[in-house]
Amino acid sequence: MATIIKLPDSAGRMSDHRMTGHVSPSVRLPKNATRVVFSAAHVVADPFSASEPSVRPAIDWAATMAFRRHLDDLGLGIAEAMDTAQRGMGLDWSGAIELIRRTRSELPDALVFNGCGTDHLAAVEARSLDDVRRAYFEQLEAIQEFDGRLIIMASRALAAVARSRDDYISVYRDVLARCDQPVILHWLGEMFDPALAGYWGASGFDAAMETALAVIGDDPGKVDGIKISLLDKDKEIAMRRRLPAGVKMYTGDDFNYPELIAGDDRGYSHALLGIFDPLAAAAAHAVAKLGEGDLDAFHATLDPTVPLARLIFRAPTQHYKTGVVFLAWLNGFQTHFVMLGGAQAMRPLPYFVETFKLADACGLLREPDLAASRMRKLLALYGA
Repeated sequence: MATIIKLPDSAGRMSDHRMTGHVSPSVRLPKNATRVVFSAAHVVADPFSASEPSVRPAIDWAATMAFRRHLDDLGLGIAEAMDTAQRGMGLDWSGAIELIRRTRSELPDALVFNGCGTDHLAAVEARSLDDVRRAYFEQLEAIQEFDGRLIIMASRALAAVARSRDDYISVYRDVLARCDQPVILHWLGEMFDPALAGYWGASGFDAAMETALAVIGDDPGKVDGIKISLLDKDKEIAMRRRLPAGVKMYTGDDFNYPELIAGDDRGYSHALLGIFDPLAAAAAHAVAKLGEGDLDAFHATLDPTVPLARLIFRAPTQHYKTGVVFLAWLNGFQTHFVMLGGAQAMRPLPYFVETFKLADACGLLREPDLAASRMRKLLALYGA
């Protein structure tokens, strides 16, 4: 019998919502999958810590690691200590390197790339390009001590001190020279982090792309791929078609991922997505079907999730982590809906209601009765 839950509209009027009870299939993505698929994974806060949320991150390590085992069990790669883990927005460098160390230790055989940035250097404290270089070097050396693979994250400090495209090329050249293995570059748009406006030394996409391509072309053997998070499929496709042979495009487009992963007669994107945290099971199933040549099944699985992704990542986009963790709580991956820095409060109640409805509609609530019970608790907290 279908579960019925009363949900409010934006005026507080309650009405019945009949849940579908549908659950998306869960299969393991094969090792020889036709696409490389990373989930950028969230962290679970420790709700019992007395640490002030605005001062120091308090992490529930057991639940955080359990979620990474879930991703690995599905055959997905893990993009560790990235913005989905609230990097620079609740998770500081000391927490990030501990997260990286634990994942490397507990999942030594998993496909893991780790966020390497400059976030321990405040942008306002950066005075020169050498300050930025030293900050990157410190993090990459710490991660490489664990034999960790790197995702070179965009730097707020570099955006603050760079004055030209040549400044970006110079810093990235020196950083790549110190990397032991090919890395993934990350172009994070200002919709995700306003401090990154004008990255690559240009305000327009075309000029910025030329700088990024120059960085890659300088030593393509050092670059496994680039992840673009600009929420614009045409920009991603334009750059994808100009990448050197052997350099992958990893889509970071949480609005248009099915089309970009499926690709066209001139190429396709691999995936490194925050939305593949709550969509992990659907992503594994869809890409497995793609590898079997069943494009219809691929789209039938992923296309219905796009409205949910667009809601979760709506502006202000940097608060998408709230929707990601909300769904992790509904699905039983953690016992509470508390986030680093109190970020669970960064979206309004109607957002959570609509997220619940859309997740139900596309089979992403793996235990519908549990999800309904937890949704009722949230509504009670809001006085509904």
